[in-house]
Amino acid sequence: MKAFIVDRYKNNSALRLGEMPEPEVRDHDVLVAIHAAGLNALDAKIRDGEFKLILPYRLPLILGNDVAGVVVRVGAKVRGFKPGDEVYARPNQDRIGTFAELIAMNEADVALKPKNLTMEEAASIPLVGLTAWQVLIERAQLKKGQKVLIHAGSGGVGTFAIQLAKHIGATVATTTSTANVDLVRSLGADVVIDYKKENFSQVLNGYDVVLNSLGTDTLEKSLKVLKPGGKLISISGPPDMAFAKESGLNWFLQQVTRLLSSGIRRKAKRHGVSYSFVFMRANGEQLSKITSLIESGVVRPVMDRIFPFQATNEAMDYLATGRAKGKVVINVR
Repeated sequence: MKAFIVDRYKNNSALRLGEMPEPEVRDHDVLVAIHAAGLNALDAKIRDGEFKLILPYRLPLILGNDVAGVVVRVGAKVRGFKPGDEVYARPNQDRIGTFAELIAMNEADVALKPKNLTMEEAASIPLVGLTAWQVLIERAQLKKGQKVLIHAGSGGVGTFAIQLAKHIGATVATTTSTANVDLVRSLGADVVIDYKKENFSQVLNGYDVVLNSLGTDTLEKSLKVLKPGGKLISISGPPDMAFAKESGLNWFLQQVTRLLSSGIRRKAKRHGVSYSFVFMRANGEQLSKITSLIESGVVRPVMDRIFPFQATNEAMDYLATGRAKGKVVINVR
């Protein structure tokens, strides 16, 4: 099958379009013919080798973390899906590879595609939808009437998280550039900070939760907007000890993550708030709940551009500009 492949870790390097063997289908697997794949910042970080210590992939590696397609075959013990089912998923981190014609995934990581979405729209959802769900609902336990700041509101995670937080009944603030103010308002943001004109940390205060997807400077400034007992949750790092233990990292890497996050944890403690890191994981059950929200019109996908499969490298370059509103997707067939 055709696939876009990482042969060695290198910053901003092009992926190689080549032939790879069809994936093995295990007892609990579904084999999916890929129709569309979403692109994420995570793809570039894996390609550049940023995660090679905590995600030790064997190269050559097929890249890609979001998929929508049709089940073509199921393993002997699969009960939830059958050939012909239209599905979408974020594959388990050990089994990524959606920039290809086929992928095999454990059925526990897969959900039926929302009926009201195209394949391209569906492929834009899993990673960002699950990230927003695991931060806001699982980790933050966000409740009606609480206040949440979602950074980078016009990005993939931001556009989904704003809609989810509004559905919960929270007051939502977000940061974005001048060009995207109307977009984030249309998604339900109550307070919009144009970062080109205002410093969010001087405008906002008394917040219960911050979802950070940006760098260290933004992370530290975010402490100022939280009220005592508030939660600073980052998806862009630094990783913490809880993540290291959950991931089964060895003692040495656990100590490395402890050091990496010691500064922000210390500052959070001084402010009377908590810091934690979320690295989203595959979860078909949560994705099914997201399907219900999409089918009932609570959440809509936000897509910027669709590229043909052959132009996957151009799509990666476009995503790297940081100007995409919502998601960038490749059409595989």
